[in-house]
Amino acid sequence: MPNQYLQVTVSMILRLRFILLLLLLPLLAVAQQPDTARSSSPIRNIQTDNVDVMPTANTKGWLLLDKDIQTELEGAVQNLYNCKYDRAEKQFRSLRRRYPNHPMPYFLMGLSQWWKIVPTNIKTKQYDKLFFAYMDTTITKAEAQFDNDNKNYEACFFLAAAYGFDGRLNAERSNWPKATISAKRALKYLELSKEANGLSPEFLFGQALFNYYAVWIPTNYPLLKPVLLLFPKGNKQLGLQQLRNVADNGFYVAPEAKVFLMRILNNEENNWEAAAPIARNLAKTYPDNGYFQRFYALSCFNLGDFRECERLSLEILTKLNQGMPSYEATSGRYATYFLGWLMQNRYKDYGKAKDYYQRCIVFSELTDEVKGGFYLHSNYNLARLADKEKDVATARRYYTVVRDIADNKSAASKEAKAYLKKNKK
Repeated sequence: MPNQYLQVTVSMILRLRFILLLLLLPLLAVAQQPDTARSSSPIRNIQTDNVDVMPTANTKGWLLLDKDIQTELEGAVQNLYNCKYDRAEKQFRSLRRRYPNHPMPYFLMGLSQWWKIVPTNIKTKQYDKLFFAYMDTTITKAEAQFDNDNKNYEACFFLAAAYGFDGRLNAERSNWPKATISAKRALKYLELSKEANGLSPEFLFGQALFNYYAVWIPTNYPLLKPVLLLFPKGNKQLGLQQLRNVADNGFYVAPEAKVFLMRILNNEENNWEAAAPIARNLAKTYPDNGYFQRFYALSCFNLGDFRECERLSLEILTKLNQGMPSYEATSGRYATYFLGWLMQNRYKDYGKAKDYYQRCIVFSELTDEVKGGFYLHSNYNLARLADKEKDVATARRYYTVVRDIADNKSAASKEAKAYLKKNKK
């Protein structure tokens, strides 16, 4: 079954994302310091129980709650997640001209840079400078608002979000000191902004992620349990419920909530059936987003909807060849593997299967994804096809790759070693 090929690999690739870094980086930094170096504001003071009350705050000027602004930006948000970056940014710049001192337009411009990075599996650094600049400006504008009014929970929301995204990318770039500082500050403002949960689903997003991962992390990484004792308890089911609430009722963060919900259900909960409708919704709502389209193709592949998987994979390759934004080597790696598997196992067209697998290997090398997954199984299937054709030299070449990178206890590794032993030069 294709699930057996991809389950572990996909989980490892996608599992530790923004919230894991957000939660762990400050804790790991504290845990590695002597007691005398610890902060005077320990993390144990953070209270993360759900708050659904109407705070006493003056919401005048809060753009997050402005329905006219939401109506105005509806098309911009659609364009952003559909990877029509120029169109979205034109509208964000218009907002910035009218609200030059508000953090929202700068955050949205930064989010646009982020979604230019995401489809490459965070590998491209082309947009880093602009991304960090927009997040820095968001922080500056939001800090000015918060300094003027410490009940400005909208400012707290943007501070938590901007510091969180900043910390995430710094961690991806191994800038650990900066990532740690940003993560600690994000947690501080997440704690403050939760008081506005009752005002809008937008404010509930960070709380939902915290509730889920505060339970998931120690369960799946037992070695971190002693460190995570510093945190209050989370609630996985509440976290999922809150994420669904944001996904269904939010505006600006609804797509992000759907992305996290989809990935959590698919990777952390291993509930592919529950993740599939969300993946389908994202791919159909934003049909030119390569990240959403390849995730939906993966969902179809895992659940055996091979006709839809084939259609999506061919469409991905067409858009990649056309040079459309968000379609690049990572998307090609997914699509060519799926098509290779389908040609081999459904259509018995071994010539096309070999061609797609070889292209998958090239895409994997271009993205430096050569430790397992699609790269491993493309080599494995090419080895089997070569053996079927009695091409010992070619089979040996591919089985050698399998032997070198597959888990020693896996069936693929054992098969490769047996073949190479039997067919020595």
